[in-house]
Amino acid sequence: MNGVANESGQVNGVQKTLPQLQIIDENQHFTQELSKSMKDEWKLFDSGFNYNLVAVFGSQSTGKSTLLNRLFGTKFDVMSESARRQTTKGIWMSRDKDMNVLIMDVEGTDGRERGEDQDFERKSALFSMATSNVIIVNLWEHQVGLYQGANMGLLKTVFEVNLQLFQAARGYKTLLLFVIRDHVGATPLANLSNTLTADLERIWQSVSKPEGLENCSINDYFDFMFTALPHKLLLPEKFEEDVIKLRERFVNPNHKDFVFKPNYSKRVPADGFHVYAEGIWDQIMSNKDLDLPTQQELLAQYRCDEIATVAFEAFLGKIKGFRQPIESGKILEGLGPEMEEIRNTTIKQFDKDASRYHSDVYNRKRNEILNKANSQLHVFFLGQLKNLTKKSINTFNARIQEKLKGEGYDFAEVVLNARGEVEDFFKKNAESIVLTETDWTFDEEFTQLQEGIDEIAAKSRVEETKKMIKALEKSFQAQVNEFVSLYFKTPSPDMWTKIIKKFKEVLDKTEQQLLKKAKSNLSSF
Repeated sequence: MNGVANESGQVNGVQKTLPQLQIIDENQHFTQELSKSMKDEWKLFDSGFNYNLVAVFGSQSTGKSTLLNRLFGTKFDVMSESARRQTTKGIWMSRDKDMNVLIMDVEGTDGRERGEDQDFERKSALFSMATSNVIIVNLWEHQVGLYQGANMGLLKTVFEVNLQLFQAARGYKTLLLFVIRDHVGATPLANLSNTLTADLERIWQSVSKPEGLENCSINDYFDFMFTALPHKLLLPEKFEEDVIKLRERFVNPNHKDFVFKPNYSKRVPADGFHVYAEGIWDQIMSNKDLDLPTQQELLAQYRCDEIATVAFEAFLGKIKGFRQPIESGKILEGLGPEMEEIRNTTIKQFDKDASRYHSDVYNRKRNEILNKANSQLHVFFLGQLKNLTKKSINTFNARIQEKLKGEGYDFAEVVLNARGEVEDFFKKNAESIVLTETDWTFDEEFTQLQEGIDEIAAKSRVEETKKMIKALEKSFQAQVNEFVSLYFKTPSPDMWTKIIKKFKEVLDKTEQQLLKKAKSNLSSF
């Protein structure tokens, strides 16, 4: 069972807990509390790439936990000098007292509790290699040159799995920092380093390498550092002094042996580390082929989907107020800029957290959320266009009816002016709601508007023609009655000749007026 250790080393106790978590227990089960610890206890969840991870390897009872506690201010359980039995079971994690650094305390190798079962140490080595920037290899001075005592067997496994992890991602490296404990000084550190380096080279040569990497160098994948610490009990002050010096390599970027180089990072954003780590462990437990680029891509898909879901839910909440007024026929002022702002804020929110992940996955997911947002907003775009079309047609109709009630107007001019007014109104408002990064157009709606205007203008022309003919008939009749009455009052022998002549004159004049007005009416189309 995974647990959180308290100050006294109990599990799930009632005392105030320290920020450490058993991420993989002795039964090889992965914790479900890592996300919570990253967020609430270690305050690293929003750190992006601004964090590092250090793991420690070493034989059981070599003082790994003690070294970590002194070096990073952690509170991992340490072995009592009297009991001399395993204290670290599984893999525990904590964070540095000051830095954005996660510390992983890995169960000791070649312990009597597991005996000949090396399954877990191999799995934990693979897990550590896939997650850590720096691996501290903790060993006694007298173990240097001994195959098992110096963890050389485990390191061979580390080398092999490292090739498996990184063969598709050249450029990644891991730093192996060898800390030689209880160094008495009889053998200089340089000599011990040379012995270890020679052993490492021999192991590398014996490692089975994938096709295409037969001639690769150990330095293509690893950097090595060596340091030594005096005996903790015999020289306690010197031990503490040297630990402080060693910490400088982790704290000070200007130190010549600064350990956290950029190419050691596994490029896993902190908010996705819990998903990535669990995915790595699941792959290891199922004995599936494991390569880092694939795991990073799977992590990116998972986290980008999570981030997109949160961003899109917020987006939906912001746009829901548009629906009711648009469906009721209203034209919303400033709809276009408001939609653009909401959508862009959503994309920025997604970018903030998702852009750290695998670029291909991030770009694909970004396009997906952009298209989803545009699809939701397109409904309001079409609704606003519908309302604009309706209002424009109604405005056109109102304008010409108002003008045609007056006197001395030109029908064609009335229609032309009203058409120009409403078409400008429609285009201006339609253009304001066309968002960037869309293929939206309002051509169809503008055509519908023009058809609606033409229909109203045609009906008005018919009515105007009827009105015009009626007025001309009335005028024609009045003129005929007038001159006929006049001639009848003073009859003469040529009266009918005069009447016929005058009739033709009035008729010609009326026909000219009819043609002129009819031409004006027709010219409005």
